[in-house]
Amino acid sequence: MIKEMADDEAIQATNDDASECKRYAVQLGYWSDPFINFFVKQPTRKAPEINRGYYARVKGIENFIEKFLKLSGGKGQIINLGAGFDTLYWKLRDTGKTPANFIELDFPSITAKKCYHIKKHKQLIDTLNTEDGEIRFSTTDLHAANYHLVGIDLRHISELSNKLTQAEVNFNLPTLFLAECVLVYVDSSATSTLLKWLSSKFPNSIFVSYEQVNMKDKFGQVMLSNLRSRGCLLAGVEDCESLETQQRRFTINGWEGSNAWTMVEVYDSLPETDRNRIERVEMLDERELLIQLLQHYCIAVAWNGQILKNLSIAQG
Repeated sequence: MIKEMADDEAIQATNDDASECKRYAVQLGYWSDPFINFFVKQPTRKAPEINRGYYARVKGIENFIEKFLKLSGGKGQIINLGAGFDTLYWKLRDTGKTPANFIELDFPSITAKKCYHIKKHKQLIDTLNTEDGEIRFSTTDLHAANYHLVGIDLRHISELSNKLTQAEVNFNLPTLFLAECVLVYVDSSATSTLLKWLSSKFPNSIFVSYEQVNMKDKFGQVMLSNLRSRGCLLAGVEDCESLETQQRRFTINGWEGSNAWTMVEVYDSLPETDRNRIERVEMLDERELLIQLLQHYCIAVAWNGQILKNLSIAQG
């Protein structure tokens, strides 16, 4: 039990790392995010290949979100698993593309911090204010008209069901699940339970997962060793062996189909004008290191229901 708690604390610390990386890349001009500075203090310098990797991650996921919102006609809902300090809701509000409902889930210790930051900054709290009703806060949870921030351990399915009900989830709406470096930290049996439950409850849904892949080769083993030295045991790493295992994780757990792409493929699929622009932001001495890094992360997509079946990384 003590070991599990220590591992959970190390996992939660990865939120700070990812948020810092995103803040630094935004600061350099890789992409625009006027809200991330409300959650992250001045970050330390990150290597150029890290910044480009995060750019590919953010833009690759945004591509799926935009397609989902278009296909669902803005009537769907987004459920962000292990959301951390993600600012997606505010960015969507800023562009007038908010879905019918937006739910964020993470460990209570993380959501408590996020609640604190939201309450602290007028620009964030004002975005949640609508004519539809009041904003309800607890220490770890926040409920507004179409935004819900909920503290939960995703390994506890019965609690998840209750929390989603409190967040006014509609199981019949087209639903996009997001999970960025989340499932890799959950043991495979608990992940199977979660994915089976989601696939049975949401008949018209898409799951977009970003995490490690090709972890059996030498570079992958070094990545594993570095993470484990920080206390991150990567309980679900067996599903990160290849693109095939990433896809199989979903199809054996009730999802109708799945696809996956390395971040090399995702990066190459981005508009050439965008790539040319960000490649001028910083000089990159070792392009080979960037390629190696991108080869060891992927975006995997699974779906239930015909409306969302044909989403791919292709632009347009």
